[in-house]
Amino acid sequence: MSALQKINTLLDFPNLGLLLLRLWLGVEGFYHGGQKLFGLFGGMGIKGFAEWLGSMHVPMPEVSAVLAGVAELGGGILVAVGLFSRPAALVFAINMGVAIALVHTQAFDNGNKGFEFPMTLAVALLTIVFVGPGRLSLDSMIGRAAAAARVRP
Repeated sequence: MSALQKINTLLDFPNLGLLLLRLWLGVEGFYHGGQKLFGLFGGMGIKGFAEWLGSMHVPMPEVSAVLAGVAELGGGILVAVGLFSRPAALVFAINMGVAIALVHTQAFDNGNKGFEFPMTLAVALLTIVFVGPGRLSLDSMIGRAAAAARVRP
C-alpha cells in the first residue's frame, strides 16, 4: 500500500466529505427552519410565515408553515447527525422544490429571488439520498452495531 493510500485510509476523505456536507446542510436547515418556526435569526416566526404563505394563496397556510419549518429544522438536524438521513434529506429536498416552485421562479440569481440557493440545497440533499450519509453518521453506527449483535452467539 502506498503512502497516499495509507493516508486516505487513515483519514477516510470520502466520509469526511460527506460529514462536512451533512453538517453544512444541518446548519442551513437549522437557520432557515428556526427563522420560520421560532423567529430566530431575524425570521418572521410561525405566525408571520403562515401569513406570508397565505398571501401567496398557499392552502392551509398554518399547516404548510409548520410542515415547511419542520422539514428544514428537523430535516437539517437529522441530516447533520446522520440519523434517518435519507428520508430526512428527501423531505428537506422536496421542501426546497416547493420553495423553488412558489417563490424562487423570478431568476437564476439568488439575489433576484432566483432558484440558485434552494436548488443548490436540493441537489446537495439529493446527494445524501442517493449516496447515503457515510460511515461518520449515527445511521452507520447503528447499522454496524446491529450487524455486530447479529454475529454474536
